[in-house]
Amino acid sequence: MNLASQFHVTEVDQGPPFAEALFQRNYKASAPDFPHHVVAFLRRDDGSFVPASYVHFTDCADIFLAGGAATDGDLLRSLPDDTRAQLQEYGGLMLATLRYGFERWGPRCEAIFTCCGDARALQTTPKLGFVETGVPYLLVCWQRELSPRRQRELIAKAKSFMPF
Repeated sequence: MNLASQFHVTEVDQGPPFAEALFQRNYKASAPDFPHHVVAFLRRDDGSFVPASYVHFTDCADIFLAGGAATDGDLLRSLPDDTRAQLQEYGGLMLATLRYGFERWGPRCEAIFTCCGDARALQTTPKLGFVETGVPYLLVCWQRELSPRRQRELIAKAKSFMPF
């Protein structure tokens, strides 16, 4: 089974109808009601799609904030063993949703930031180039070469939005 035939990652205009249950389960809060919502959908055998993973990207002009990552673990555990093994080999659905956002919005900004304290998420973030900022839980992936001064400015800006 090819993962691309079973999962579809895309931005949706209205995130809460697709991500609310995932977001509530993970954060005990409502999903953001402003752009940009990236959802990985599982294609079922009957052709219908069900949300399997979600991440939110917030456009802050020169930076983007990637937060609210949530995956439906129950849904993933219900998949056939070979599909789960392929997903694990790929790096998981969180990686797929983040990569989508990086490809879509990375060229528009100087940096993408995320807040991360989850052990599993910390295994994924280095695969995308995230590095520590010196601020607890705040990671960054620089999208272009910047002076140390500019990096400090952007880190301070991202910190002002925490948690996200």
